[in-house]
Amino acid sequence: MGKNIIVLTGAGMSADSGLKTFRDADGLWEGHDVMEVASPQGFRANPDLVLEFYNERRKQLLKAKPNEGHNALATLEDHYKVTVITQNVDDLHERAGSTDVLHLHGELFKVRSTVPPYTVYEWKKDLILGNLCDRGHQLRPHIVWFGEEVPLLPQAANLTSMADILIIIGTSMQVYPASSLMYYARPGTPVYFIDPKPAIVRSDEFNLQVIAKKASEGVPELVNSLLDSFL
Repeated sequence: MGKNIIVLTGAGMSADSGLKTFRDADGLWEGHDVMEVASPQGFRANPDLVLEFYNERRKQLLKAKPNEGHNALATLEDHYKVTVITQNVDDLHERAGSTDVLHLHGELFKVRSTVPPYTVYEWKKDLILGNLCDRGHQLRPHIVWFGEEVPLLPQAANLTSMADILIIIGTSMQVYPASSLMYYARPGTPVYFIDPKPAIVRSDEFNLQVIAKKASEGVPELVNSLLDSFL
């Protein structure tokens, strides 16, 4: 197997599939203030609103399809060891064929108990008040909400530290935790940043190459280049 590629993806990765994941620059998610629908306080204040919000996102995701960017990333596994670390809660990487995906912010097609030990279940239908775990506690979306710990962050940091190549796609690099992860890459590691409005255009800290294109265009371009260099 070839070099170890770590890919960090954000909302821009799924934008061409018609999805808005977590928050855009205006602090809204599908027209809702994120603190109303993506925080423990919001869930306590209005659980019906929160559950219905994720029910709608789940229905939307069932209709969405991977875009050319997702598909291109999956083909890298033919010649490289590829791990995708995503902030997105959709399953489009997996549906495109990526086999090693770490979801920092949780997964929309899973739910979990509201009480430890937080048993997790696969879930593609509506979730309502009264849906309980095996121990009799209310279920909630398996999403890392604002103000909650990101339990997979240490694993993501460790993976990033072992990258031979780091690819960052569709994220502002201004929002924690993605903004911190790139600093775990070893000095001199090639870093490719794909975003139509890149927040980073040059850097003295990184061996950085910027591709100022949306994911569905920039990712296939980079993947073809990496596959050509492998051959």
